[in-house]
Amino acid sequence: GAESTSSRTLQHVHREDPANIATHGYFPALIIMSVKVNIKWGKEELKDLEIDYEMPPMVFMTQLFSLTGVPIERQKIMVKGGMLKHDADNSVWAKLGLKNGQKIMMMGTAEVLQAPTTEMTFVEDLPEEAQEHAAMASLGMGLTNVGNTCYLNATLQCLHNTPGLMGKLDAYDPSAPSGAVGHLGEGNKRLTLATKNLFKELTSAKSPVTPYMLIKTLRELYPQFAQQGQGGIFMQQDADEAYSQLVYTMRETLKTQSEDPVSDLMGVELSCTLKCDGTDENFTEKQTVYALKCNITSQVNHLHEGLKIALHEDREKNSTILGASSVWRGDSSITKLPPVLTVQFMRFFWKTNVTSEGGAQGLKAKILRKVGFPQVLDMYDFCEESLQESLTVVRKDQIAAEDKRFADAAAEAEAKKQLNAAETSGDVTMGESSSSAVADVAQAKRMTGHYDLVAVLTHKGRAADSGHYISYVKRETGEWVCFDDDKITVVKEEDIKALSGGGDHHMAYLCMYKARYII
Repeated sequence: GAESTSSRTLQHVHREDPANIATHGYFPALIIMSVKVNIKWGKEELKDLEIDYEMPPMVFMTQLFSLTGVPIERQKIMVKGGMLKHDADNSVWAKLGLKNGQKIMMMGTAEVLQAPTTEMTFVEDLPEEAQEHAAMASLGMGLTNVGNTCYLNATLQCLHNTPGLMGKLDAYDPSAPSGAVGHLGEGNKRLTLATKNLFKELTSAKSPVTPYMLIKTLRELYPQFAQQGQGGIFMQQDADEAYSQLVYTMRETLKTQSEDPVSDLMGVELSCTLKCDGTDENFTEKQTVYALKCNITSQVNHLHEGLKIALHEDREKNSTILGASSVWRGDSSITKLPPVLTVQFMRFFWKTNVTSEGGAQGLKAKILRKVGFPQVLDMYDFCEESLQESLTVVRKDQIAAEDKRFADAAAEAEAKKQLNAAETSGDVTMGESSSSAVADVAQAKRMTGHYDLVAVLTHKGRAADSGHYISYVKRETGEWVCFDDDKITVVKEEDIKALSGGGDHHMAYLCMYKARYII
């Protein structure tokens, strides 16, 4: 008899197929979204390899490369009608009609690492590609673009290099109780685990990494990232939306009843006081955000100006006294600064274009205006009064500590000068050094309100859903590294300063800053 719906394997997804309803008169039908096949490669057979119909052949061939060592360009996969082409889009799967358990033949020779002929192999003796990977290994490793995924690759590189985040993810135990509950909670757990595993792989990888599992999980959990254009090709997405969803997912998953590690690391606590025009009514609301906005107008030339505008807002809200809707004017101030601060430049806005058919089409258009951003960001002006008072005390202590260091250095130099003179004359008197008479008292780290730039995510193009995204990350050594998918280059600080916009080249979209502390 026919196989029942309940006995279908989990890789099948229920969907209504109008053709089947019209032809066979039953409802609903099944459209297969993935299939498991067996690959025959020489004497070996790789069983139950899943082909995701939403991904292009390149992703499946990348999986085969990791299992067999056969480079993609050498893989000859025999399918109906000839060989599977690595540059085909995902529409090819529908034409092949693959079935579960189907055996497919692959030919190709694996790359074999030859045993060294000498005891030591120098980098310059390696193939050119291996030399490049070896030279870049200390700087980090790139991510493979599997088709319009630069927005995600750039976001992941920034998050991977976020100070303190790796430690939070390393401590994550999927079996432990967390804030992630229900069906969406289980999805959040899977995405957080995929992020953790990818970051671990990036840390130890010797060649570019393909984030297949993370992409697959992200698209399943948040369908907007699974949008497809003509030919079934996945569309470009907004990097800020990817950042927001990943941070939200990690926050919900890592949160427990007693701890909220992502909020502690990246959350900015704001207090907004709104006052009604024409009355004395006012109220205050509090919220935590994970990226401050930098609004861009014709008067904004610098990040500081854009942040100030974004912290002011006008709302239309009902007034009890007036008995009607009125304008409420609000100003927000920061009540708590995080160790890691993210700023988003509001470069995109919705613009409606009239199509040739007379209809309307929405587009995320881009503001190209040049907006400078500092290497060291001072957040004092954006903080509420009580926080400003605390920062003032810390900064005074910082100045006093620096003055003391200069004075101690000068005194030590003078003491050495006198000691050398005494040794020359033979008149030496032993005594206690004043610098060792008083021991320093250990203190907790205190935030100064100053932040150092550590990462910049940039966009090139005229719309958020097109163009190209890359990221720049500052290493512990002070060196700036550019991650352009799987390509890695070292850049100068002057190159970072040139990312302020004003043309069609790459410009800052997200900036990440690390807090400065004193002891």
